Amino acid sequence: MFSLILHKIFGSKNLRDLKKLYPVIDEINGYDKEYQSLSDDEIRSKTADFKERIKKGISDLQPKINELKERLSSTFDQKDKKELRSRISGIYRSVLDPVLPEAYAAVKNVCRRLLGRKVNVCGHEMEWDMVPFDVQLLGAIILHQGKIAEMATGEGKTLVATMPLYLNALLGKNVHLVTVNDYLARRDSEWMGKIYEFLGLTVGCIQNGMTPDEKKAQYQCDITYGTNSEFGFDYLRDNGLATSADDIVQRGYFFAIIDEVDSILIDEARTPLIISGPSSVSTHKYDILRPKVEHLYQTQTMLCNRLMKEAK
Repeated sequence: MFSLILHKIFGSKNLRDLKKLYPVIDEINGYDKEYQSLSDDEIRSKTADFKERIKKGISDLQPKINELKERLSSTFDQKDKKELRSRISGIYRSVLDPVLPEAYAAVKNVCRRLLGRKVNVCGHEMEWDMVPFDVQLLGAIILHQGKIAEMATGEGKTLVATMPLYLNALLGKNVHLVTVNDYLARRDSEWMGKIYEFLGLTVGCIQNGMTPDEKKAQYQCDITYGTNSEFGFDYLRDNGLATSADDIVQRGYFFAIIDEVDSILIDEARTPLIISGPSSVSTHKYDILRPKVEHLYQTQTMLCNRLMKEAK
């Protein structure tokens, strides 16, 4: 009963966390109102301004980033690796966070400028009719923080993702949107790509059946859409089959948003990604290696049994 009373007075932790973001929402909407007096070229020039400010902030913190990356490459402890990655991400986020209200406002303002325009998406002509609501701005902030934003169907998840994708792409590093099938990847890249292109960024899309050269060109874009399986298989090929740097198609791993995260990280994750194919030369060594493995196992068992007896 006491906990129920406290919940009614103070609300849940989720609601309290959201309330802390309301001042940021007001700031975004304030910039959006200010940007309405700018020309298309002036709003587009904001991207270069944001990049310059972010570049300066990163430059000041680069020695610390380099130190953490060096420690990351030299440790094998998974707990330490996780901690170091978190600290590196925190540094990048500390540089991006001050730019967030203006960057999100720029995206919202572009959506407002696109209202009523005809856009071609997967061969179909559509009229742009979306401008982010405050609840979508909240979701966009949460995604940038690396948290899960749960939104019902029809609440505009596709539009929500554009703001953190744009913000993180300003660093010049790779930014990915992971979705569940090729059609959604193509649709969302063409649809939401109107925003990125208006702001001077490039957008790519990975599709099944592309050649390595075609994929490499898509990964070179500021923002790349694709499916979890295509991203996964490209990673495996780059790290297992590529014989030179020219054969690698991906350009690193910095920031990604996963659409339908429960489906991709739980349901789809039960199916392993396996690269296999016929071999031109027989590598059959089972008959040779089996006796050696059996002997090793028997010797190990005898040694362990003897040590257990001696311990008693």
